[in-house]
Parts: sequence; C-alpha cells; structure tokens
Amino acid sequence: LIGVYTNRHGERWELQLKGSGKTPYSRNGDGRAVLRSSVREFLCSEAMYYLGIPTSRAASLVVSDDEVWRDQFYNGNIQKERGAIVLRLAKSWFRIGSLEILAHSGELDLQRRLLDFIIQEHFPSIAMNDSNRYLEFFSTVVSETANLIALWMSVGFAHGVCNTDNFSLLSITIDYGPFGFMGSYDPNFVPNTSDDERRYKIGNQANVGLFNLSKLLQALKPLLDPKQKQLASQILEGYGERYHVRFTELFKAKLGLLGENEDDNYLIAFLLKVSLLC
Repeated sequence: LIGVYTNRHGERWELQLKGSGKTPYSRNGDGRAVLRSSVREFLCSEAMYYLGIPTSRAASLVVSDDEVWRDQFYNGNIQKERGAIVLRLAKSWFRIGSLEILAHSGELDLQRRLLDFIIQEHFPSIAMNDSNRYLEFFSTVVSETANLIALWMSVGFAHGVCNTDNFSLLSITIDYGPFGFMGSYDPNFVPNTSDDERRYKIGNQANVGLFNLSKLLQALKPLLDPKQKQLASQILEGYGERYHVRFTELFKAKLGLLGENEDDNYLIAFLLKVSLLC
C-alpha cells in the first residue's frame, strides 16, 4: 500500500502495487508478478467494473526487465518469465483475514481499533456511538457478500482462490490470481489448475462465501456480548436466502421475466441445465 488518493469527485482510493517485491506479508515468496498474470488482472478488473460488479481497478501496468521464475502449471517445469507491476486501486484493501489474524493472535484492542477505523471510513450509515455497530457491520458484510457472489454467477465468473484473505470487507472483487469465465454453464468449472479438490469450483463459491463469513463471525465474537452473538448467528443463517433472492433477481432480469411466478426458479434451473447439456 503506497498511499491514499482523493480524486476531483471526492472519491477516496487506496493505491497498491502488486508485483513490486517482498513485503512483510510475502509468505516466503519473492513478491513479484509475471507479465501474463498482470495483464490478466488489469483486463479483468476493468471488465468487471464495466459489467457493473464491485471490484478493485487497475490504473497502470509497468513491464519489468527483471527475471521471475514460475512453475505456471505446477508440474515441475519452472521457467523464466518477464516481470511486471500493476498499480491497482480500491476503496479499501482490508479483508476478512485482516480481522481474523488479529483475533487469532489475541490482539483484541488492536482489532477493535481497526474495526472502528474501517466502520468510520467505509460504513457511514453505521453510527460510531451505536453499541450494536459491530453487529450492523457484520449484517452489511453478509448481505453485500451474498450480492457480490450472485453478481459473479450472473456473468459466469469464478474466483480461483476464495479464502478469507481474498474476501474484501467492502464486498468488492479483489486479488485476481487464478480466475476464469465459463464459456458454457458448468457447476464444476474450476479456473485454478492447482485446486485439485475443486474447493473453489464455481458451483461452490456461494458456500465458500458462507464459510468465510462464518470465519468473520468467529473473529468478531470476542467483541460481542451474548445477545449480539445470538443475533449475529441468525444474520449468518440468512445468508443463503439473501444469496438466492439476489441470484434469482439477476437471472430473471437476464430473461426479461417480470413480476413473480412460482415457475421462475424452475425455468432458470431448466435453462442452466440445457446449457450444461449443450
């Protein structure tokens, strides 16, 4: 993260470099990025923006002369590739993992300070003097995460690594590593060649979203009183219904279906199955 920029419209963007080298969070990697993956991130993040899907954006791409060694297909065939750096922007780069790691480390005071900062900066509808602000925050993230994954499904987008560190607290699409768009409907479509267990197949992404939100709730629980914990669990139970409603709305709009009909869901499922058979 290299700074914060406010444009002429008053919009606040956090600027981040991907591929610029080692950071304290490189996890023993070299912190570099290759040209092919950088181009893909640049193009896809901009495409998602113009598809109307919440996403980080790419401001620039700089090609490097440095040599980067990568095993592209994880088959032991390591090759030299050209490096690149992407300057990317988001309203915030905080992720579920940002809170999860603090809770896991027992740094509750720091976690509370960070959470208050995130709410104050990015959730203006939540009052800072509200004793239920963390509950309201969680409710918003649950709802918006369901909305985001339904939007992914509406364009056939699959994120290849849906762990808690790649799920934004602002419910935007971030970290375009392995990803893909389905050419035709296939619930078993996997864009990540290293995902042997098909954990992040497109048909499972809504469930993975639920898993990540349950990890967020687990991280928040030390900051909640018993009644708030109970209410938060009820909010999480509503995730599936929220996702289903939004998914149905989006696919009905694609089909031009107006009003409510008990056969709408059957028609959507039937057409997806036809696409699978084709």
